Amino acid sequence: MPSLREKLKAIKPSAAPSATRPVPQDCFVRETRFPFDMYTVLPDGLLSFMQGDEEIPEHISPEHILFLDTETTGLSRGAGTVAFLVGVGMIRDKELIVKQYLMRDYDEEYYVLKHVQRDLDDCDVLVTYNGRAFDMPLLASRFIMQRMHVDTDVPHADLLHTARRVWKLRLKNCSLSYLEELIFHDPREDDIPGAEIPGRYFDYLKHHDFSLLEDILHHNALDIFSLARLLYTLSDLHQDPMHAEHLQDIFSLGRIFDKRGRSETARTCYRAADAGSMSAMSRLFLAANLRRARQPEEAAKIYRKMIASGQGGAQPYIALCKILEHQMNDIPSALDTAKRGLIMLSDVPASDPAIQAAFDDLTKRYARLMRKSRPHD
Repeated sequence: MPSLREKLKAIKPSAAPSATRPVPQDCFVRETRFPFDMYTVLPDGLLSFMQGDEEIPEHISPEHILFLDTETTGLSRGAGTVAFLVGVGMIRDKELIVKQYLMRDYDEEYYVLKHVQRDLDDCDVLVTYNGRAFDMPLLASRFIMQRMHVDTDVPHADLLHTARRVWKLRLKNCSLSYLEELIFHDPREDDIPGAEIPGRYFDYLKHHDFSLLEDILHHNALDIFSLARLLYTLSDLHQDPMHAEHLQDIFSLGRIFDKRGRSETARTCYRAADAGSMSAMSRLFLAANLRRARQPEEAAKIYRKMIASGQGGAQPYIALCKILEHQMNDIPSALDTAKRGLIMLSDVPASDPAIQAAFDDLTKRYARLMRKSRPHD
């Protein structure tokens, strides 16, 4: 019977496995073109105004805007998460050219990032949707992992925040797919859900069946197209808020102009939104705007109109008291307003802390105004 030593000697060394994949020279690149002739140059300063970001250049040529969106292996920004697909869009000759850089395996990540590096170097402004919080920090970490020195501090317009300021009041949900349906009236059909994309990519890595990626590539290309369309839709609304179809959106645009110091345009928006369910809120913000603009008489008219209409609860009573006492020095009218506010609140259940706080405010205000109204000895 052969010994163990003899058995081991009898084993023939197996041949070295042949390479199944050549050393990559590039990643997969796909180009898709969308007609884009309905949009023109952005007015100077508009994108900076929309974003509230002075780092964004005043003048922006459409050819120097880079639209970017990634598809990743997960939603975290940890070391194990990579952007396996980066889509970018550029406007050229009335077309949106979408280029997609896909890593067919992990050894192609360098080439994906190399393409993205070139595109970032060539643009003046980067436009994303939630890219400030997710896409760009992830790409920045991947550049570091690949030992690539890339300037990722390109002026950046993240349209998620702009969209929320305009539409969140009405829509609540401001995902890109939801905006396509509700704003563009163009819902996607047979689109792969974003939550399924990482799993689909991992299936591809197991089987290397490229057909598994086609839905992802299509999804990403549509995201880039929607991103470009969204930029110009928001631009149009900020140029002329009256283009908005809904009162909530006009009101929201008014708040944007108010915060940016464009008080007259804000007042136009608030007045246009003064109807139906938006009337009370529009009047409150209009009156507050007028107070800041040192127009107390006009603000007082708004508050009186609200009180006569039973709008706004205690807020117009308190605000009118402040104007009458501190800006118009009309103590008798301020006292009468505080008294009427207390009578109104006495009929309202005080279970709500805000109502109790308003009652306490008016009570103190009434007592102080009573002292002011007494003749001095």
